[in-house]
Amino acid sequence: MGAATSAVDRGLIGGKPTVAVDGTGLESRHTSRYFARRSGAEHATWTKLTVACDTRSHFLAGATVVTGPSNDSPQFRPVLAQASLAIEWDRVLADAAFDSEAHHTYARDTLGIRSSVIPINTRGHAGDPGGKYRRQMARRFVPKPDGSRARRVFGQRWQVESAFSRHKRRLGRALGAKSDATRANECRLRVLTHNLMLLAATG
Repeated sequence: MGAATSAVDRGLIGGKPTVAVDGTGLESRHTSRYFARRSGAEHATWTKLTVACDTRSHFLAGATVVTGPSNDSPQFRPVLAQASLAIEWDRVLADAAFDSEAHHTYARDTLGIRSSVIPINTRGHAGDPGGKYRRQMARRFVPKPDGSRARRVFGQRWQVESAFSRHKRRLGRALGAKSDATRANECRLRVLTHNLMLLAATG
């Protein structure tokens, strides 16, 4: 929370900020997913880092760590709650893996975020998507021309992918710790380091 407050105070987080939620996998230096697959392991695991990322600065305002492979959706509420402790977000973006009326309701009605943009996950769902906010998404994500405002807004979600790329270039793609617990702690330290590097660049 202290780093987030500093990010706001230093102008790293601007007015009416947008946050994007997404997850990425981090392998262990001791056993990679590739090695596990080649060795015949059916259930190769890795560490999954889910973040809430400011789309302008790539500041990681919230982070959760679980063992993957796992469903992304359950991490939406805890990571967004953490990100909202010191920052008032104007908009939250996420991909269809996080599609849920409950997520829209939590973001807008509980946290007071003005807009939540999450496309409908059509897998296993036919007809009316159900729910006030999901119906809004169904209307919003009908095919739109290139350059439309809707595409520009949701296009900001890709900034979290850029943040992950930046994070892995600077801090590496694999974790050194051996156990799930120590890898989780290593992830948290990586997030803190990522943010401190951004803050240091502000002078």
